[in-house]
Amino acid sequence: MSSRDELISIVLAGGEGKRLLPLTHDRAKPAVPFGGAYRLIDFVLSNLVNGNMRKIAVLTQYKSHSLDKHISTTWRMSSLTNNFVTTVPAQQRLGPRWYTGSADAILQNFNLIHDEDPDYVLVFGADHVYRMDPEQMFDFHKAHGAAVTVAAIRVPQNQASEFGVIELEPDGITIKAFHEKPANPPSIPGEPEWSLISMGNYIFNRKAMEEVLLEDAADESSKHDLGTNIIPLLSSRGSAIAYDFDLNVVPGETERDHGYWRDLGNIQSYYEAHMDLVSIHPIFNLYNREWPLLTHLPPLPPAKFSGAGSAVDSIVGAGSIIAGGRVERSVISYDVRIASGAVIQNSVVMPNVVIGNGAIIRNAIIDKGVVVEPGAQLGVDLEKDAKRFTVTASGLVVVGKGLIVT
Repeated sequence: MSSRDELISIVLAGGEGKRLLPLTHDRAKPAVPFGGAYRLIDFVLSNLVNGNMRKIAVLTQYKSHSLDKHISTTWRMSSLTNNFVTTVPAQQRLGPRWYTGSADAILQNFNLIHDEDPDYVLVFGADHVYRMDPEQMFDFHKAHGAAVTVAAIRVPQNQASEFGVIELEPDGITIKAFHEKPANPPSIPGEPEWSLISMGNYIFNRKAMEEVLLEDAADESSKHDLGTNIIPLLSSRGSAIAYDFDLNVVPGETERDHGYWRDLGNIQSYYEAHMDLVSIHPIFNLYNREWPLLTHLPPLPPAKFSGAGSAVDSIVGAGSIIAGGRVERSVISYDVRIASGAVIQNSVVMPNVVIGNGAIIRNAIIDKGVVVEPGAQLGVDLEKDAKRFTVTASGLVVVGKGLIVT
């Protein structure tokens, strides 16, 4: 039996994404645009589809319209081979309530699992930027026979409190303890500056998963969350193992972008991941044709530069016109207009933005449909910007969808 017959993939895409406001004011976090051409959901779906795991249910909840539309128009699999990518809204099968946590989300959709009758269930997050061959992790899981395998990656110890932190037994595989967002994250033995964290990607044996989810559902003190409750419970029983993401080798990757993974949990990490794309030797390479990042774009002509228009160390999307403006170290999405004399530096500009003559934009994130009027400035006077828009502690200016900048 092939791997695609014995498993189903569940993508958790129901989070509110409050820390990405105002980008999530009008959309679900996995629907946030990224990299000039993609939505965040495209990265996990590309990994699953490239890895021949093409029976995929995307669980949605908050502000899901644009996410539903993107998936329905972009991610069409062949029904002739029983492949599908389908969005599944909260259906309240267990009562009149939304999902109370990620574990409860799976519990409320047991019908999906029963219909497909797999032996294994992949549960992946929807808002990370990375390349991964899930089939290699799946082979690792089957070879070791644990109840759950958790994809793990090393991060600096002083950043680990934002994640689920893993402690391993001496065998280097079995999870001894799992700590969800601990205030004082444990470090890797012998490496005090590093911690091992969960990437939010899991592979379960179906029977073990169903048993532990039902057990958790009966616990009124539980938050019914995978990281807070399920993985720690299985770890305490010696039934959870860790898969080292560094072992995962993706076709076409370079030494520089091997093992790249970013959790876009807040505005700063979202911005920094974009800056990774525009370096002279990108830390994350969008141009790997052997493991393509899949999406769908409007039928637009190529980007155009006219007059003294220029872009340096930047990405410029299809249909965009730089008519005399200058772009430096920025990501310009598709269908953007930049007029004469405008200067955009160290910024992220989403689709359908118009930037007028002589405008200056520095260290900014500009959402879809924004109009920056001639002569307007962003990132020059942060005190003025903070009265109108979101300004982060690091000085990033974030302009929400459809606003006018004067």
